[in-house]
Amino acid sequence: MLKNTTERWGSVAKAFHWVIVALILAQFWLANQADSLPLSLAKLAAYARHKSVGITILVLVLLRLLWKFYNRGHSPKLPSDLKPWERFFGHLTHEGLYVLMFALPLSGWAMSSAKNYPVSWFNLVRLPDFVSPSETLFDSLVRLHGILAWALVALAALHVLAAFQHHLIRKDNILRRMLPFAKLR
Repeated sequence: MLKNTTERWGSVAKAFHWVIVALILAQFWLANQADSLPLSLAKLAAYARHKSVGITILVLVLLRLLWKFYNRGHSPKLPSDLKPWERFFGHLTHEGLYVLMFALPLSGWAMSSAKNYPVSWFNLVRLPDFVSPSETLFDSLVRLHGILAWALVALAALHVLAAFQHHLIRKDNILRRMLPFAKLR
């Protein structure tokens, strides 16, 4: 089933979700790898991969939102017995994750532009500079990029904890309907 239903996410939505999760995890590894290297071609190559994966995430999140829009009205519903505050924070967390999945790649792109470093997508397409070179702006964007990364870690952790709370304590289908090949109860 490609499209969503009111009971479960379709395979396209699941693929977007899990591929983006894997790429975000890869991003943290790539950033850590690049940061740990001395200034060298290997460091620049690691940052280039990090930038390319970031641009890939940006495009996939945009496609995911377009798919979500195309499937509007056919998304799985939240359990009816959730309290209003639970619904509010669930929606707020999801919206925050989307904002961060846009803001992180854009801030990284702007950061590279401010330092006058080119951004390309796997050396296939060179992207235009996002901002004019500025050391002051670069320093601010480095701090912002780090803050956004930690905010993503925090929101993602809340998202995972909520999924496990639904699965282990509430015993509903919230987690199962996003897992590949899982059967609903």
